[in-house]
Amino acid sequence: MSQLPPCGLYRTVVAVNGIEAHRLVYFHNHGDPGPGMYLPESWTANRARFSSGGTTVPADFDPRSLRALPAEGFYRVTEAFYCCAKQCTRYEPDAFVQLGYNGAGRALVFVPELDRGGISIPERGTMIDDTALAHLRLLAVREAPKRDEEIALPRGIVIH
Repeated sequence: MSQLPPCGLYRTVVAVNGIEAHRLVYFHNHGDPGPGMYLPESWTANRARFSSGGTTVPADFDPRSLRALPAEGFYRVTEAFYCCAKQCTRYEPDAFVQLGYNGAGRALVFVPELDRGGISIPERGTMIDDTALAHLRLLAVREAPKRDEEIALPRGIVIH
């Protein structure tokens, strides 16, 4: 087997072991029973959640059958760009955006808005061309830890 790509998000370029071309996959380059691809099964807050069961890659797997994609997350626009050749939507420098993907591995940009309750993230985004990805820079946004249970406290009690 050729050198495997790093674990991460990819779009299949050609069909691989029963997974058709042009699909968003998470590629995991190690594990049991071996390297594999995992398909998204749902989206939460514009982020894909991948199936726990994947498809192992064949012994003759060609890493060129996958196109690496930037991580989902929050980005800053570094240089103005349009979503596509039709120039439907223009994104200005320093704009705060969220990057996500559809099931076909096409990039979607969501524009957060500041309102009275804080920053809200829309459920609908705009598809952008792959060339536009070069104009986005990933921001370091701290994620809240995952909690198994929520602790309910009476209103007004502050825990330090």
